[in-house]
Amino acid sequence: MSLLSLPRSLFSHSLSSPSHAITSRRNRCFSCSLSVSKTSNATSLAILWFKQDLRLDDHPGLLQASKFPALLPLYVFDHRILSRYNDEKLELVLYALEDLRKSLKKQGSNLMIRFGNAENVIKELVIEVKAADVFAEVEVEYHLREIMDVVEETLERMASFDRNPGIVLWQTPFYDIKNLKVLPASYDEFEKLQLTVTPPLLPPRLPSAEMELDWGLLPTLDNLKKFVNESPSKWNESWALLKEMSSETILQKQLSKSGKVSLNNSNFKHTKRKRLDKSVFVTQKQNVVGGGTNSVLNALAAYLRYLEGTTRDDWQEVHEKLRTAEIRDGASFFALFGPALCLGIISRRRVYHESIKYEKERNAGFLSPFGYSTATVSASADTVCSMEWYWLLLLRSQLSDGGAFPIRIWRWNGHLIQYTVVGNRGPAVLLVHGFGAFLEHFRDNISSISNDGNRVWAVTVLGFGKSEKPNVVYTELMWAELVRDFIIEVVREPVHLMGNSIGGYFVALVAYFWPALAQSVVLINSAGDIIPAYASPQFTKVRATSGATWLGARLLLFSLRLSLGSIVKSCYPNKTERVDDWLINEMLRAVSFSLVKASLFVFISAESNLTVLGIEIDKKESVTLTHTSLMILVSWWY
Repeated sequence: MSLLSLPRSLFSHSLSSPSHAITSRRNRCFSCSLSVSKTSNATSLAILWFKQDLRLDDHPGLLQASKFPALLPLYVFDHRILSRYNDEKLELVLYALEDLRKSLKKQGSNLMIRFGNAENVIKELVIEVKAADVFAEVEVEYHLREIMDVVEETLERMASFDRNPGIVLWQTPFYDIKNLKVLPASYDEFEKLQLTVTPPLLPPRLPSAEMELDWGLLPTLDNLKKFVNESPSKWNESWALLKEMSSETILQKQLSKSGKVSLNNSNFKHTKRKRLDKSVFVTQKQNVVGGGTNSVLNALAAYLRYLEGTTRDDWQEVHEKLRTAEIRDGASFFALFGPALCLGIISRRRVYHESIKYEKERNAGFLSPFGYSTATVSASADTVCSMEWYWLLLLRSQLSDGGAFPIRIWRWNGHLIQYTVVGNRGPAVLLVHGFGAFLEHFRDNISSISNDGNRVWAVTVLGFGKSEKPNVVYTELMWAELVRDFIIEVVREPVHLMGNSIGGYFVALVAYFWPALAQSVVLINSAGDIIPAYASPQFTKVRATSGATWLGARLLLFSLRLSLGSIVKSCYPNKTERVDDWLINEMLRAVSFSLVKASLFVFISAESNLTVLGIEIDKKESVTLTHTSLMILVSWWY
């Protein structure tokens, strides 16, 4: 196996056909062509390292690796990867691996199971089987890229062979984009390209696995949870409990104690039912679609055909779960299929292909220029296109050497979040931006705070900037939980919280709900006026979108595009020069994508002297709250 050697200056970031989707990680390029070397040893072997691509269908890496005379599929239970998974996701991994192994065995191959750090496992296997190359999927999440860097460095240090084995990266090209560098930063401009979605690949014929090897056993769920909990990279037990303490549960208890009306969660109670023999809801909670690729495809077929009705028990179950998860138009798709997509049990490209295929079946082979004929087709196609757009946008940010701060990506609840960190010593400081903003709003503060002897973190919360804007219900509690999880999973120690505008509201909630995470709280320019003795209205997760709300959101966001500059300058009257073209363009870029499908929600929760959601905050010595205020939050998605 050999890569075409080209001068570094000629490298571009190609994302086209599978033959161009392979790269040497050292050069981080996407234009190198890949072929089996004619001079390679006839007994050479490739290792295919499965991570979050647990499928055989539509798998370009598998297609290329199968061209070797021998292939060793591998899954490594690595603490550093699994520690980010909750119990339900660990279950999904086990079900997917069980199906993956069965599918490989049907082709005369097998799936090797190993435990430990990926770099050590792969090094030992490379030596044992004399592997020529290790195939792995391109990743955008920072912690996965770190692991892959360590694997590559470990392989480079090996001196066992004439040519050290290396990592060969692959990805599934959704759009036919030849060069990531020319990817428009604005979704409006991206839409004008009118790119077509490339077709998915069928599973290739695999070389047999006639090797006397210890292929390993799949663990039970209990053993896997024990393995993960013993991880040196796992946060401490008390913090693990914090992640399980939802803000709503805490609020319920506080409201109950104070005699106030409790939260209305009646629409979100899931009644557990006896699992069907062919159920696609394989986990104990029975909340999300799982199993192998065929199981997920079966569930997708049921989801798309919701309007047709069915007598099949397994499809009826999907329809029932769809209705429960449809907390707003189209939200049910990611709620049910998001984990399977994030684990790569099914590819985004396959979902799009199946959705369009069904749409054509309904319309005599044609696609209407006026939109999709069913809400389920719209939900599935729009969701995977949105996921792909943000994946490309954030991948480009990882490939760029420019920028004032290093951009990193964290995945939260299946969605990609942008953040940065500057400094390597001192107390941890977390900056949370305000409404309509993003982490770069602190571009003049990050370095100066870091230079004073602090490690500074800044995050772009979900729905803002270049972080994903999924079709979910946006609430102050959701954002507070995002900040909580960022502290636990990324910062990994208590922080000094600093929030601007509505970001101040979020960090105040974090300090109230989970005070162990906050060293102190600083609120800057908290929005609105303080209204003494104001009582917050009853909080509810129900967010019905009326026609008037939809129209109001469109008009509001259209108005923002026309008058954003003057609005922002009015917020910074003392330094209007800071409202430069870059700032306005970045805000408009985010708003332009929001205009594709916008919704307007207004949440009013006033605080008078340390009151959050109508509940007096118990003052802690370790937490300093300056003031909070009336918040009117307008949020959007897409």
